[in-house]
Amino acid sequence: MAPRKPNRPNMPAKPAGRIMFVLGGAASGKSQTALDLARGLAPPQAVPVPVGRSVQSGQTPRADGGKGVSPRDARKSISPRLAFVATGQALDEEMAHRIARHQSTRSSDWTTVEEPIDPAAWFSRHAQTYQAIVLDCVTLWLSNLQGQGFPEAAVPGKVEELLKAMRGSGARVVIVSNELGLGLVPLEPAGRAFRDLAGRANQQIAAEADEVYFVVSGLAQRIK
Repeated sequence: MAPRKPNRPNMPAKPAGRIMFVLGGAASGKSQTALDLARGLAPPQAVPVPVGRSVQSGQTPRADGGKGVSPRDARKSISPRLAFVATGQALDEEMAHRIARHQSTRSSDWTTVEEPIDPAAWFSRHAQTYQAIVLDCVTLWLSNLQGQGFPEAAVPGKVEELLKAMRGSGARVVIVSNELGLGLVPLEPAGRAFRDLAGRANQQIAAEADEVYFVVSGLAQRIK
């Protein structure tokens, strides 16, 4: 009789990262919504969970647990390991001012990472260290890729690579992007081509995301 193989304990599967996608126009409040979602806070004007009902699978629970704790107090009581992956580059004075203004809205418990070209590589190497991560934003990342001469046809592959790395992180990941399709049609062909590129990337991310939010005037509406 062949010797029995020793029983090996089943190793628990590593949980997949949860992806949330936040879309909105310029200065719509999408970055603040992303910061709140990363902490597990319900965004302003989101539909609350009725009293007496449990949170269903796939919903974002309120940080106060239904006990009436204010968002400000919830921020103080929740201390996850947080990372903010910024794709913007201070290439001129205006952009430097925008970056500084965004940085001033984040508390000191956020670790800021500047990754304008290859955020997927950072997620693969470092994301496991954090419980919640915000990537802000996809639109600037795509612009940076174009500036490096990256071919448009290869962008879907880069987006897929990024999403795969985010899933593998095990973290709550919140992606921020601009919705460019609601504004004026760009006059230049290059502008129209970039608008379409960003729109296709947004669709690809939204299809993969567990939750999608659209932000207008600081108010977020969950649409997926």
